[in-house]
Amino acid sequence: MTLLQLKYIVKIVECGSMNEASHELFVSQPALSSSVKELERELGIEIFTRSSQGIALTVDGAEFLTYARQVLDQADLLEERYNSTKPRKQLCSVATQHYMFAVEAFVDMIRSIDSNEYEFSLRETRTKNIINQVTSMRADLGLLYLSDYNKDVIGKMLREKHLEFHPLFRANLHVFISRNNPLADRKKLTLEDLRPYPFIQYEQGEDGSFFFTEEAVWPQHPPKKINVTDRATILNFIIGLNGFTICTGIDNGDLNNEKIVTIPLDCEETMLVGWIKN
Repeated sequence: MTLLQLKYIVKIVECGSMNEASHELFVSQPALSSSVKELERELGIEIFTRSSQGIALTVDGAEFLTYARQVLDQADLLEERYNSTKPRKQLCSVATQHYMFAVEAFVDMIRSIDSNEYEFSLRETRTKNIINQVTSMRADLGLLYLSDYNKDVIGKMLREKHLEFHPLFRANLHVFISRNNPLADRKKLTLEDLRPYPFIQYEQGEDGSFFFTEEAVWPQHPPKKINVTDRATILNFIIGLNGFTICTGIDNGDLNNEKIVTIPLDCEETMLVGWIKN
């Protein structure tokens, strides 16, 4: 399999016919057809169905096309990065759970870079997305946590994808609540104390499970629950609805203000926060 063959497949799909694709590729139609058939034999699949009406992608062909485009996109990025005569940009991409300290650390890192050009990415996303992005190298690093509850499932997934987990720190669980919440003056809270208030958590999508939640513990069958996708929304709901969420409790400017307070949660569970790499 070659990049040229992948380009042939993509061009045939774009043109809708072998004949038109051969003209745009400046290659004879027999040579183009032969190259496609050779690739099909090598892979053991049929990419196109051929009839008097023309060609169409098979189910296997549609799946192959998705991967082919990804490979060609990566090849284009490589050419752009290494064939350029300009000085290389500083590049870094991080996928993370919704940690405020991660944003602050990212800011510090960028400030420390002595470069006129850089391109950095910080994606706050779902747990499975973090693992998948590091696996596919869309992210250089991923930030997530392990607990006694999720470590077997996530650890197995990391091993299967050949990813390494490097611990950063272990955190006791804390509750984020509004300073106007009646519980705000407590030294410690239990899940039972919190039961009357809306539990706010980061949603993990249809393919998520309890093992991928960002909250290491949660109330059983909470009467009030809100799923959100971003950190700004969760903070607004904590303030506006007297809701709560559970996390590391690491101090941060968003927490040490007049609106939100962090209180230790009375439980034995902890969060081992770390980074993963391919």
